[in-house]
Amino acid sequence: MSKKKIIIISVVAIILVIIAVVIGIFFYISNQPKNNPGDVVSTYAQYIVDQNYEEMYNLISENSKAQTSQEDYINRNKNIYEGIEIANFAINITSVEKGDNNTVKVSYNNSMDTMAGHIEFANSMTLSLDDNKEYKINWSSNLIFPSLNNSDKVRVKTIEAERGSILDRNGEYLATNGTASQIGLVPGRMNEQTKDADISRVAELLNMTVESINNSLSASYVKDDTFVPLKTVSKDETDLKNTLLEISGIKIIDSEERIYPLGESASQLVGYIQPISAEELAEKADEGYTSSSLIGKYGLERYYEDTLRAVNGAEIYIEDSEGNKKTSIATLDAKDGTDVKLTIDSTLQQQIYEQFKEDESAVVEINPKTGEVLALVSCPSFDSNDFSLGMTTADYNALTQDTQNPLFNRYLATYAPGSSFKPIVGAIGLTNGSFTADENFGTSGTRWQNDSSWGDFYITTLTTYSGPANLRNALIYSDNIYFAKAALKIGSDKFIESLKNLGFNENIEFPQTISKSSYSNSEGFTNETQLANSGYGQGEMLVNPIHMAMMYSAFVNEGNMIMPYIEYKENASSANATYYKEGVFTKEAAETIRDDLIQVVENPGGTAHSAQIEGKTIAGKTGTAEIKDSKDDTEGTEVGWFNAFTVNETDENSRLIISMVENVKGKGGSHYLLPKVKAILE
Repeated sequence: MSKKKIIIISVVAIILVIIAVVIGIFFYISNQPKNNPGDVVSTYAQYIVDQNYEEMYNLISENSKAQTSQEDYINRNKNIYEGIEIANFAINITSVEKGDNNTVKVSYNNSMDTMAGHIEFANSMTLSLDDNKEYKINWSSNLIFPSLNNSDKVRVKTIEAERGSILDRNGEYLATNGTASQIGLVPGRMNEQTKDADISRVAELLNMTVESINNSLSASYVKDDTFVPLKTVSKDETDLKNTLLEISGIKIIDSEERIYPLGESASQLVGYIQPISAEELAEKADEGYTSSSLIGKYGLERYYEDTLRAVNGAEIYIEDSEGNKKTSIATLDAKDGTDVKLTIDSTLQQQIYEQFKEDESAVVEINPKTGEVLALVSCPSFDSNDFSLGMTTADYNALTQDTQNPLFNRYLATYAPGSSFKPIVGAIGLTNGSFTADENFGTSGTRWQNDSSWGDFYITTLTTYSGPANLRNALIYSDNIYFAKAALKIGSDKFIESLKNLGFNENIEFPQTISKSSYSNSEGFTNETQLANSGYGQGEMLVNPIHMAMMYSAFVNEGNMIMPYIEYKENASSANATYYKEGVFTKEAAETIRDDLIQVVENPGGTAHSAQIEGKTIAGKTGTAEIKDSKDDTEGTEVGWFNAFTVNETDENSRLIISMVENVKGKGGSHYLLPKVKAILE
């Protein structure tokens, strides 16, 4: 064979070898998987996190798809994962092992947070290559939980917890968990011939609209035997329920609800709970609240939410095809709320409310020696039960459109104090030495001005009296002119300094937000007449009733202002009392004012003499503040005050009442309040 032929044969052989190698490589590459099994598992886990159930289905094998339809697969995964409220879902792959017939076994640790707590378990899944050389998951229900078979169900059981109660000092309930009456209709039991008339009658009795009732009855879930709830009312609404039961189709069932035994008399204080709002839920997302949570919305229910709140427990378990509990996956114990006991006296709270319920008023009663708040009443009021049980739109509109504004909490607001502020001014003057108790300011009749620079402005007072114009007589007869002169003697700078020392323009720590008392709309008194007017509680002076009680307590506590509190403490006494401000008045000044205020009640000429109670020593001061748009306004309103406290009582029996009523013009001014407060003290 020639050398040339040998070369040609060699080249051909090399080419054939190269072709064979290329073909081999091609066939090798074409038979390799197009994806990584670990990546498939990780992607599947991410789809669970994203709740992308359609893409999850696309990652399972054709054999698995033959066993479960896309709809069934999506429903099962969605219902389970979302039903147990998964969060922080994670898969950590521990091994990847090749098996027979183009399969791979991926082992992993699975962890997730659920409504029943944290869950961790080891699991594995098998993946097989499909015709496109892609690994797909051989799916079955045990990929969700290892012990879950396709015929099993995952169940969630809520373990109910109880919200804590709010109790008064004697253990009486102000807010608790009780039974209400849920009123509804059963369509199949209604009389078809009178149906429209019956619905109209129900709407009238429940203060609902016919449209809202018909909407409820036409909901997609409603069948003939369905109980369709309309409104929840108090168990005590016996007459209403008996009338409703005369209508065909009405059904009334017991319902566990938050109830408020004192109703309107304590609602401004206690508040109410309602379903959590979307905004609140977003804000408290990390605190375990859910869309079905109830939360304190107002008053002490809101302030003590973290204490009162009940945290429901839950159990996630597997139930077999016969309805038997198979395996418990996770359990979270329920946590009952904690009760809150208050210093409030329910009986006293109700008595005060009954006296003042027809008035736009605020009443504060404290024990001035211990600081215990015995009653806080704002009238008119609303009923917390209406909010808790769920009120109709018509009910709510009636409440918000009421001209007396029952939703407004008056004991948290500020008002012109009028003459009820005179004892404070007197104590300030005595304390800083601006005048003495016996100093005679001189009689000025019923009309006075400091000098001609006041122009046509005069201070007026209602009555004249015999005797010197000293502090005692000025308080007994409520002499405006004396206290206008007193303010001028004190002077603007000292007066403002003293008011700030009493807590004006300061926030007072309390479970409800108290409006700041203020002495001016600006930094100080703009002129001499404003200063003079402020001396008898007019001008731009505004005082909060709770703050007023704190200032009056200094007359009981040798010049120290008590710090009021509302959460009950054992063995409360003056010995362990906490003061808001100490030494705001000298001991001598406080005792002088106290003795003078006793005479305001006991002296026959005193403005509060009709409040005298046989066998009791009462100190008090009336006050009527004029609310005018200008000095020439003759149509202005009046705010009446009567502040009173007991003298020479034990720590346990010491009482101080601050009462305020709006719009007392034509009712006798502050004297309108005297019989009401007397009845309470008696």
